[in-house]
Amino acid sequence: MEPVRVGVQAADSITEVGLASFLRTSRRLEVVDPGTVTERDVQVVQADRLTPQVAADLRAEHCAAVPKVLLIDDLRDSDVLSAVECGVVVVLPRSRTSGDGLVEAVVAAASGRGLLPPDLLGRLLDGIRRLQHDVLTPRGLGAAGLTAREVDVLRLMAEGLDTSEIAGELCYSERTVKNVIYEMTSRLNLRNRPHAVAYAMQAGVI
Repeated sequence: MEPVRVGVQAADSITEVGLASFLRTSRRLEVVDPGTVTERDVQVVQADRLTPQVAADLRAEHCAAVPKVLLIDDLRDSDVLSAVECGVVVVLPRSRTSGDGLVEAVVAAASGRGLLPPDLLGRLLDGIRRLQHDVLTPRGLGAAGLTAREVDVLRLMAEGLDTSEIAGELCYSERTVKNVIYEMTSRLNLRNRPHAVAYAMQAGVI
């Protein structure tokens, strides 16, 4: 089995060198330059807190699709959901993480698994519930950010119906159908109708 390629970023150079040196001792890992990681690799990011700069680094274009392990000292409730949105799949409290635990976390991330301590998992679920209650539901949106009307239109688009056929099925005007599609693709930054259908399928709503 090939070793997992892993990049390392830390809050300071001493910590970064120390983390990289430790990870190199594992035959299961290969430490590489953080700028060369791909979506098949893993990025370990150490931070004191999830500051705007750390979040920006996590979202950086060169590693946007790379699964990330966040080794952090202090994570506020409001930061948990933000970390997940930044591509973090494993969160490790620094004070409670052993060296072996870090290696296992990297291997887990590389295999597509996510890990959160139980207390952080509860905070993440609370954050999702608040998002649903305070933001999505008042706007008529589901968890995927789609309204019931948009889901109906997408379902028919997935079946191959054109605008006029969708309008007939839903008893809408063609103009209404076009407006629904335009508003949805603009809000969710979807490139075109096939992209919108793919998004809905990935979200599990059709």
